[in-house]
Amino acid sequence: MIERIWSGKSPIYLFLLPFSLLYGLVSSIRQFCYSISWLKSWKAPCPVVVVGNLTVGGNGKTPFVIWLVEQLHIKGCRVGVVSRGYGGYSENYPILLDIKTSTDEAGDEAVLIYQRTRAIVAVAPKRSDAIKVILAYSVVDIIITDDGLQHYALERDLELVLVDGVRRFGNGWWLPAGPMRERAGRLRSVDAVITNGGKVVTGEIPMSLSGYNFVNIQTRESCTPDFFKSAVAMAGICYPTSFFSTLRQLGVSVTEVVSFSDHQKYNVKILKALTPDNQPLIMTEKDAVKCRDFAQYNWWYLPVNVKIPNDKRKELLTKITALILEKH
Repeated sequence: MIERIWSGKSPIYLFLLPFSLLYGLVSSIRQFCYSISWLKSWKAPCPVVVVGNLTVGGNGKTPFVIWLVEQLHIKGCRVGVVSRGYGGYSENYPILLDIKTSTDEAGDEAVLIYQRTRAIVAVAPKRSDAIKVILAYSVVDIIITDDGLQHYALERDLELVLVDGVRRFGNGWWLPAGPMRERAGRLRSVDAVITNGGKVVTGEIPMSLSGYNFVNIQTRESCTPDFFKSAVAMAGICYPTSFFSTLRQLGVSVTEVVSFSDHQKYNVKILKALTPDNQPLIMTEKDAVKCRDFAQYNWWYLPVNVKIPNDKRKELLTKITALILEKH
């Protein structure tokens, strides 16, 4: 239903427009206050690159952050990552992640980034606190913020925005009538727009997500799509239909799909009930990080990797590494 409203296919969004206008007014006033220094922003002593969205979730932001960290590691850069930690809660912030940190504490996206990259990752509602704990722990060359485009309390040296090339900006309205945190005109002030699939506008960097080998959550063994004669698929992400479509494109015979809310918390009872005959259960990697402590033998996930054309990859990484060289 919400996808129909935000795409403009349902007229219900018209009744939500007054709330959207209020959201937009408050957001614009707040941004203006930061622009004229009525509200103060904190400046980190190292370069900060913000990876964010104009819309609510589902744009491939976290896989892109993982890709970016890995690319910078290859170049020998020491990278720190900060996150708000959506979906997690701790009585004490900031949290510096380690192998024992749970998704209940730090959120699924931060834990996934840490497990895939082994970068220094910190979580705090106030991003400056997360950066400070990273700098106290280790020397880093650059900080990547997972989300935080609208977190103007933190100064940034570079802004990268992820766009879903299929859905683009829906009906173009602010929340709750539409999916927008900021209007599309904000793209004119960012440093790069990375478009995940679908329609790529001139000047944007095309990106795609690919995955083929599935991984068993319990045993870590891998398999190809032809291993599954039939399977149940589940996803607790913002737009699960794209994941289900990917599985079918890979040739997996999906007999049932189950959607959960984004950042859904799971337990063994909820997920075992999805496969009463112990058929394979396939999920996203973001879901899998929340299930490692109680994973069953028939649970699998599909890791995905970012692909960006070589010329655009080189151009983007040159722009980012130049920030590091300037500081030195």
